[in-house]
Amino acid sequence: MELTKAQQQLYDWLVEYIREHQHAPSIRQMMQAMDLKSPAPIQSRLEHLRNKGFIGWAEGKARTIKILKYAASGVPIFGTIAAGGLVEPFTDVTEKLDLSPIFHQSDYFALQVMGDSMIDDSIVEGDMAIMQPVKDSADVKNGTIVAAQIEGQGTTLKRYHRQGDYITLQPANAKYKPIESEAHLVQLQGVLIGVWRGYQSAKR
Repeated sequence: MELTKAQQQLYDWLVEYIREHQHAPSIRQMMQAMDLKSPAPIQSRLEHLRNKGFIGWAEGKARTIKILKYAASGVPIFGTIAAGGLVEPFTDVTEKLDLSPIFHQSDYFALQVMGDSMIDDSIVEGDMAIMQPVKDSADVKNGTIVAAQIEGQGTTLKRYHRQGDYITLQPANAKYKPIESEAHLVQLQGVLIGVWRGYQSAKR
């Protein structure tokens, strides 16, 4: 059974909290996390989650909530990412890739790779590049594989190198030339966390 947005929000928070702390939170903690001033909405959401089979608890015992199954919320796929030239920047969620048993971080996203410019890093066309958003480009180290958007050109998957006010986006295929740009024209969309390769990708 599908969850409403409010139920999904609480469920995702519960999964992460219990994974991190190894015990269930209190109603007050859930209220604070959901920015609610009354326990009634929390209790209602918990009842719906239990009725739908996602959580359970021991009656009459506080903080005994257990996760019974993972909701297939998935990692949003934001379209394609060039591993060759440049393509239009990604904007819309086209579908979701369910990696909930692997990743619990709600801000991760996936990009499907096009082209072969990162083949020497074992990233091939059809792979799903799992990305973490970049909060501060100053924290990104040289040599990191990133999704980078170049103003007026597009977005590409490359190894990031910055020297002063210039950025080089280095391919992992000798037949492609590095992309060089002034730093203020480059926006780092995400850093590569992992690669998901399905059977169809592996056959290429």
